[in-house]
Amino acid sequence: MGKDTGFLEVNRQGPAMRQPEERIKDFKEHYLPLGEKATEQASRCMDCGVPFCNSGCPLGNRIPEFNDAVYRGDYREAYSVLRTTNNFPEFTGRICPAPCEAACVLGINNNPVTIEFIEKEISEKAWEEGWVVPKLPVVRTGKSVAVVGAGPAGLAAADQLNQKGHRVKVFERDARVGGLLTYGIPDYKLEKHVVARRAAIMEEEGVVFQCNTEIGTDITLEELRESFDAVLITIGSKQPRDIRAKGREAKGVHFAMDFLHLNNQKVAGDAPVGQDITAKDKTVLVIGGGDTGSDCIGTSIRQGAKEVIQVTIEEQPPLERAENNPWPEWPRIMRTSSSHEEGCERIWGLNATSFNSDEQGNLVSVSFDEVRGEELAGRWQFVPTGTQRTIECDMAVLAIGFVHPEHEGLVSGAGLSTDPRGNIAAEGFKTSMEGVFTAGDARRGQSLVVWAIAEGRQAADAIDVSLAES
Repeated sequence: MGKDTGFLEVNRQGPAMRQPEERIKDFKEHYLPLGEKATEQASRCMDCGVPFCNSGCPLGNRIPEFNDAVYRGDYREAYSVLRTTNNFPEFTGRICPAPCEAACVLGINNNPVTIEFIEKEISEKAWEEGWVVPKLPVVRTGKSVAVVGAGPAGLAAADQLNQKGHRVKVFERDARVGGLLTYGIPDYKLEKHVVARRAAIMEEEGVVFQCNTEIGTDITLEELRESFDAVLITIGSKQPRDIRAKGREAKGVHFAMDFLHLNNQKVAGDAPVGQDITAKDKTVLVIGGGDTGSDCIGTSIRQGAKEVIQVTIEEQPPLERAENNPWPEWPRIMRTSSSHEEGCERIWGLNATSFNSDEQGNLVSVSFDEVRGEELAGRWQFVPTGTQRTIECDMAVLAIGFVHPEHEGLVSGAGLSTDPRGNIAAEGFKTSMEGVFTAGDARRGQSLVVWAIAEGRQAADAIDVSLAES
């Protein structure tokens, strides 16, 4: 590294943010550029003997190398290094939970390097300077691949396959490409022009996108298989986990992705006429403590919610690592998102038991059992303490994750085999249908955007080998 003692002299510092009272008035990005701080922050990279950050990142990003380039002011080299492993650093630099930072050696007794924000700074510098230009394949193989689903896994696979010389066509059932990047993540975390500009570059490179087309309904998988040399299914894991509780059918209870998807459509000006889920002037109860729950909080506040309350079944985690949670394990600590900072009550250790409604069927409250985590018969379970609690609300949003890809249409219609968890079964990346592959959340289950990109890249390699052998 350019500055051996940087980690001793410089404290971790992230980018500034727009003030909460300002940013809740719109859906524009809330982080400001890291700017000149990037050089100082990159100097904290330790040149450690074993850079665990590399293995902590599912993509294997060469983090010390691009940190060193940033410290030396050579952003072009930094971007070149970053792009060797990551197709879309402009995405991961904004929305990745940064497992690389959890693995950073500096995290043993200090705050880790601000890897994610440096990654974003590198990417934005590349776009500003015009270094991101179409890169056309040198030769074409004469082979064609259909990619079903334009989320991060599908986009990464399409990018890789196109660069290998295959003709690639991506089918997307929504009106815009991006999957959850476009329809699940609020604009204040990832503005959609960031996705659109990357898709435009891919189109110039030869990738074809066909939106508003649902495979399994508009076109069967068998028809697709007949038209292409290989098919890759990257439809994500979109079947939401539900709560089996009395009164679940009450009006005002919504799945998180229905709420977020419609709001993102409204922000983009694409909202279907007559459809609306709004938090305006309501007391909103967000059930679920993960990133999706935080996204629902921030969205509710921006829509004008009267009050937002978040509940989760887990107990409140500690502010710092517990003794039984040492580095380099993922730190199970209290996390406060930008949405929490904007105004939200957080309640821990509650399990919903009933959704209560008035005579018209409108939600008025949710009842819970207070629970605590215990290991019983070798399994971690949430055990009721004997205390109940009821929280009044006008709207409840279920943000408790996803169980598997949607089966209706494509998966069940084509008779694709599924594994015990309901994901598309695959040996490597090959499904039960000849010439059909799968990757991303549809194969591995609900996961991170960085894992989706990694899966797309690996699946592209598997398809390339298969096509070469055919």
